[in-house]
Amino acid sequence: MSVRVRFAPSPTGALHIGGVRTALYNYLFAKKNGGTFILRIEDTDQNRYVPGAEDYIIESLKWLGITPDEGVGFGGDFGPYRQSERQALYEKHAHDLVARGKAYYAFDTPEELEELRKSRDNFTYNYQERTRLKNSLNMPQEEVRRRLDAGEACVIRLMVEPGQDIHIHDLIRGDVVFQSSELDDKVLLKADGMPTYHLANIVDDYQMQITQVIRGEEWLPSTAHHVLLYQAFGWEDQMPQFAHLPLILKPVGNGKLSKRDGAKFGMPVFPLDWEGGAGEEKFAGFRETGFLPAAVLNFLALLGWHPGNDQEIFSPNELVQAFSIEHISKGGARFDYEKAKWFNQQYIHASSDAELAERIRPAAAARNYRTDTEYLTQIAGLMKERVTVIPDFVEQGYYLFEPVSGYDDEMIRKKWDAALQPAMDTLIGAIEAQEPFAAPELEEMVKQYLQENGIKPGAVLPLLRLALAGTMKGPAVFEMAVVLGKAETVDRLKNGLQYFNQVVDSPAG
Repeated sequence: MSVRVRFAPSPTGALHIGGVRTALYNYLFAKKNGGTFILRIEDTDQNRYVPGAEDYIIESLKWLGITPDEGVGFGGDFGPYRQSERQALYEKHAHDLVARGKAYYAFDTPEELEELRKSRDNFTYNYQERTRLKNSLNMPQEEVRRRLDAGEACVIRLMVEPGQDIHIHDLIRGDVVFQSSELDDKVLLKADGMPTYHLANIVDDYQMQITQVIRGEEWLPSTAHHVLLYQAFGWEDQMPQFAHLPLILKPVGNGKLSKRDGAKFGMPVFPLDWEGGAGEEKFAGFRETGFLPAAVLNFLALLGWHPGNDQEIFSPNELVQAFSIEHISKGGARFDYEKAKWFNQQYIHASSDAELAERIRPAAAARNYRTDTEYLTQIAGLMKERVTVIPDFVEQGYYLFEPVSGYDDEMIRKKWDAALQPAMDTLIGAIEAQEPFAAPELEEMVKQYLQENGIKPGAVLPLLRLALAGTMKGPAVFEMAVVLGKAETVDRLKNGLQYFNQVVDSPAG
């Protein structure tokens, strides 16, 4: 049977970056093995359903290039892929289990069960308790039928028999054993007719011919019930292999990375910006923070997986070729945001200027800056070795789009000497007369002028940079001048000299 894996998020809010990694590992495994990657939306918990969350999930996967072969929004022969559209199928299978003697009807009300939990320590609805509770195991069949015909609220529970060793061979963790005596009789079908995760998950994986279930380690304890369900249905031969991924841990301290860690540590933990309903927090996304999707994929792939060598930079295709479940670690992986930014720097450096121009355009447009492709392409080439995220192009390099709004006064006081004024005035005139106005020729002319006049480059070049950008951190002086253009360059140099004199002449100087 060919490989078929699925990513099955619930639309209860934004897609956390841990969920993105789960989707990525499923995708990489499918592509490595020539298989199929499926998106299934598990929306049976209608009380927690959040409008817009499903669209957010799909948009996130598309942005990252983790494109499903089948699923909600992508078609396929095993649909519907949205669980709320499969309710009749789950009801049928739940009642089939009752008929097989593998499940039973339970009429206990939520209030009655809550009272039991309050009155008894560690109350669990299991093989020890079910004989004393209101369910079809303890009632005459006529009574059960009367209650069902009357439409009395009830749930269907899995009947877990004690004394069994439940063995699971996890592809990451090896052999795991559970004792059935420690398990509860899980609800499979709720009183409203909707399935729980456990029933819907198993029915869907079976019906969609899933061959491997790759999911977070928080689901490992549930796997015991899932194995029992496969056995109850008689589907043992079609049971998928299981692989439970390690946690993504907080940047510092203990515990799993949470959505609120983003605000706490000043970093995105979602693929895209998310703004929930009234009163819900806003969360920053990697896309809007200025990350390239391939950089995010590369970063996430190495959060819990290693290639077996020292390689760190992988294109999406290289990730597919290198990926293997055998190299996924058992221990948690710490979320290192500085490393994420390093990956993004590498991908920005490696991107073409034309590609970066398209990515810079929205940030430039938001500030009413120039957005023509030719100019943005020049900006990309000038700045890409100096930025970490896309907004840096317009935030750090704002002076390439608008006049300098502030100067490094401390550096001006160190570098400016009024005795240089005549030489600088003459140099500005030479710059204004320079043809062609291109970086190599401009640089050669300026350095020749300085040499002929016995002026050290270190006395003048920093002043040119300060006048053009206001800071010593800008890009190469002559390339910057060419991008700004001759007229703007000359104006900034003249205005800069005036400002330098004011700073030096001020009392603080």
